[in-house]
Amino acid sequence: MKVIARMYTDFPEKFGIPRQSGLVQELKGRILLEPEYRREDALRGLEGFSHIWLLWEFSQSIQEKWSPTVRPPRLGGNTRLGVFATRSPFRPNPIGLSCVRLDKVQMEKEGPALYVSGGDLLDGTPIYDIKPYLPYTDAHPEAAGGWAEKVRGHSLEVEIPPRWLLQIPPEYQTALAEVLAQDPRPSYQEDPERVYGMGFAGMEIRFRVSGRHLTVCEVKERTLDGEQRLPEGSNL
Repeated sequence: MKVIARMYTDFPEKFGIPRQSGLVQELKGRILLEPEYRREDALRGLEGFSHIWLLWEFSQSIQEKWSPTVRPPRLGGNTRLGVFATRSPFRPNPIGLSCVRLDKVQMEKEGPALYVSGGDLLDGTPIYDIKPYLPYTDAHPEAAGGWAEKVRGHSLEVEIPPRWLLQIPPEYQTALAEVLAQDPRPSYQEDPERVYGMGFAGMEIRFRVSGRHLTVCEVKERTLDGEQRLPEGSNL
């Protein structure tokens, strides 16, 4: 398996990333082919598709040993299910699968780049393959969702006080609110006094959750290796 591209997003760490692709369409990403594959011909015809499949590597979840069962966070972290009945990153082969909206294909100085929406990938994620989404065969509205249908998740009411909203660039406000509404916390954590933190678009977002209400309690510049990363310094 060869890495053919990398995905660049506003998520510097795993915490806060939507649990599935397509849940937050406002999230933007950029896919840049690796030097060996930066051929415009390799993407010829792709611009006619509205969505694409990405096959990628769980680069921060690689383990030498694997387990036949895992504990899905949506089941509280206590119930074990077969690894092949889940989308857990802890698998015999750490391969992820995501369907994203293709916004545009654009030639840049580094070569052809794909701009996409609705992803669930970490910044710098290695991509093994890109395939067009075919609605006549890939869509199955009648499909059964198994155990996941019963715990599809819930949406939180998000409050970002004005003082903190002013610290968030306008182009990121909607996406951040939708990410937070997905409830990034592990399902087994319900402490209303606990402050959670997540990195997003060069910012550190801190929040509390009480019941179905999430309140942002701080927004500040995110530091990395002692250097400040400003919100306007997004890799997009």
